[in-house]
Amino acid sequence: MFPSSDMTEGGEPACWAHLLGPGEGGTASALGPGQLAALVESLADAVIVADRAGRIVFWNESASRMLGWSAGEALGQPLDLIVPEKHRPAHNAGYQRVIQQGTTRYGDSLLQVPAMHRDGQRLSVAFTVTLLWEADRVVGVAAVMRDETARRAHEQELRRAAAANQPPN
Repeated sequence: MFPSSDMTEGGEPACWAHLLGPGEGGTASALGPGQLAALVESLADAVIVADRAGRIVFWNESASRMLGWSAGEALGQPLDLIVPEKHRPAHNAGYQRVIQQGTTRYGDSLLQVPAMHRDGQRLSVAFTVTLLWEADRVVGVAAVMRDETARRAHEQELRRAAAANQPPN
């Protein structure tokens, strides 16, 4: 993606950070649209973008690995595809509220929620969201997600073990 002359051996951020330097309005102008698209597609984290109606319009390879659906299967589907059934009413109401109001309390914090894999397995995911704007209205929402299922299970196991070793109150 980047010319090798722009990176020193090891690729430390200090030697390539200038490629992401601020352009007009603080945007990452040093990268062209094709480079940004390749970056998003190749991230280890899942990236999912939904339109105003909550239909999936972008789904990277990491989303396929994490959630079991190929991009071809996921594109055009509602976010209900990955939201556990009992959480769908609250999720859909919240999503529409965010679209209409143009604000989200989750824009600068990590959200941890359950998600559903294609095979029905419940996952624990952590993600951040950003609103996508066109002129003066929200046209979609992008989420960058990471599977935290194994880490959360390990934490619960440690808590159970610690509780088992505690003397009774």
